[in-house]
Amino acid sequence: MVVDRLAESGRYVSMHPLFQQAFAFLNQVAGDPERFTDGRHTLVEGRLVVILERAEGRGMAGARLEAHRKMIDIQLVLSGAERIGWRPQPECPGVSEAYSDERDIEFYQDQPTTWLELRPGDFAIFFPSDAHAPLAGSGPLRKAIAKVAVE
Repeated sequence: MVVDRLAESGRYVSMHPLFQQAFAFLNQVAGDPERFTDGRHTLVEGRLVVILERAEGRGMAGARLEAHRKMIDIQLVLSGAERIGWRPQPECPGVSEAYSDERDIEFYQDQPTTWLELRPGDFAIFFPSDAHAPLAGSGPLRKAIAKVAVE
C-alpha cells in the first residue's frame, strides 16, 4: 500500500508500466473535476480504467474489507473526506463473499487493522496483497478509482 499526495505521484510511475498514464489522467481530473463525467473512462481496454464516482460514506461499521487479484486500485479523493480501512490480505481468513472472477473482488468479515484518512488531493494505491475497506467516512465524497491490470 502507498499513501501520498497527488502532487507527489511522479515518485510512483516506475512501479508499473501503466502508472504514468493512470496518474496523468488522475492529474487532469483533479485539475478540472467538473470537466469529467461520473462513470467509467477506459484508457487501455482491459488494462486501465478510471471510475469517477460520487458516494456517501458508510461509516467504519458499514465499510467491508475487499481485495482484488487482477487489478491494482489507485483511489484519489477529489472532494469530501475519505476514510479507508486496511489489513494485509493474507491476514484475512474470514471470507464473507467468495472471489468473483468476473468482478475481480472478494470480501472479508475481518476488521481493518489500520485506518487511513484521505482528503482532496490524497491517493492510496492498493495492491492484491492489500485488503481495503473504502467509504468508511461520513458525508458526500467524490473520488476517482484507477483500476490497473496487475500484468
